[in-house]
Amino acid sequence: MKLKSFFKLVLCIIVCELAGAIGAIFSVSAIPNWYAALNKPALNPPSWVFGPVWTTLYALMGIAVFLIWKKGFDRPDVKKAIKVFGLQVVLNALWSIVFFGLHSPGWAFVNIAAMWLAVIWTMELFRRISKPAMWLLAPYILWISFAAYLNFSIWILN
Repeated sequence: MKLKSFFKLVLCIIVCELAGAIGAIFSVSAIPNWYAALNKPALNPPSWVFGPVWTTLYALMGIAVFLIWKKGFDRPDVKKAIKVFGLQVVLNALWSIVFFGLHSPGWAFVNIAAMWLAVIWTMELFRRISKPAMWLLAPYILWISFAAYLNFSIWILN
């Protein structure tokens, strides 16, 4: 891998991990206080699981968007795919703000539903450019689906 490509890969991963850092700012203080007091569904994993899972998913997202960028940002399909990818990353970061920062599981569920649709759209656009990039997002959409179940259940239970 050329040095320029390596730096692009690192940049993509860092940008995606920053979405997680934004989420962490809002969730770290809310988890032991507000979140701990909520009623949760039976399938709710322990809190320590979320950090490693999200860190891994953000890295996979970074690799995926790098594979798309590598195809040439001058291509209209690549530009569109990266813009839609950016939209779902923004929705991802907003979810933590809405859920943990605003303590609003209902609005967070609306956000995660929009994020789910944006990820599906991203995967379809990525599929047309790079199937490996699309498949790198498969664990992400599965986790978001599970997170949507958790979010909805917490909203209903509380």
